[in-house]
Amino acid sequence: MIEDMQLRNRSPVTTQAYVRYVAQFAKFFGCSPEKLTPEHVRKYQLHLLRKKVSWSTFNQSVCALRFLYGTTLGRKDDIERLPYGKKPKRVPVVLSRDEVLELLRCIPSRKQRMLLTTMYATGMRVGEAVNLRVADIDSRRMTLLVACGKGNKQRLVPLSPKLLTELRLFWQTHCNPVWLFPGVRPHKPLSAAAPGRHLQRVKIRTGLKRRFSTHVLRHTFATELLEAGVDLFSIQKILGHRSLSTTAHYTHVRRSHLQEACKSLDLLPLEQLRQVSDPPPAVRKPSRRSKSAKSSATTDPNSSPPQDPA
Repeated sequence: MIEDMQLRNRSPVTTQAYVRYVAQFAKFFGCSPEKLTPEHVRKYQLHLLRKKVSWSTFNQSVCALRFLYGTTLGRKDDIERLPYGKKPKRVPVVLSRDEVLELLRCIPSRKQRMLLTTMYATGMRVGEAVNLRVADIDSRRMTLLVACGKGNKQRLVPLSPKLLTELRLFWQTHCNPVWLFPGVRPHKPLSAAAPGRHLQRVKIRTGLKRRFSTHVLRHTFATELLEAGVDLFSIQKILGHRSLSTTAHYTHVRRSHLQEACKSLDLLPLEQLRQVSDPPPAVRKPSRRSKSAKSSATTDPNSSPPQDPA
């Protein structure tokens, strides 16, 4: 399976994830996946639902198993019996500039702070930012090269003069000839998991109660571009989205878009509605008893006799 993925030029991250999900599937049944059928996959999918894994994890497991049975084992007929789960669509979390500034101020590590600042200023994913090389900075054209983006695609992102100055000052603290954000071992880049851990610790200090990860900086960057008047096609190219509909999701959280939707409420004369008094409560008429109820009341020996009005 690893060789099949290498022949198709799948990224090392994808290869590791697929192998991990297939290994978990084989461990659940205690035998080789080659001996298992789509019915076993169905039981494993129900097991994942009982564990309440996220839909992203669920669908990634399905992708790994579909590759195993369809490509490596050549059982393409089994692929149709391995369904994906419908992932719920959520509105992306966006922070204000004050919240981003407070978040970055509370990060004690300069390396982590500079990394998250670069993500916020360029819209990069965390895996793209940690793999930035010194040679990826083009100060003449004021661009940053994302050499290994999602799907093994390259793209250029704009580089602001202020960010270029900060990156130069930060590079002088370590002077690594290759990596812009070197890890513990100088010949390797920083781990992609480290910024997320730092962000979760800092989030508690700032008092932000919303759930978010490092990806929130990318959401905030895209939303601020929309509010600045940048067209969707340009934002799509900067973010590296394959489909324009993915970029269009940020229109739902644009402040100007939401405020325009609320202007229709301003046209209503709410002051006049405030002066309208509530209608008086309706007087309920006594219910009329049916003939059967009257006859039962006269024939029932336990019923009390009518009171004498005199």
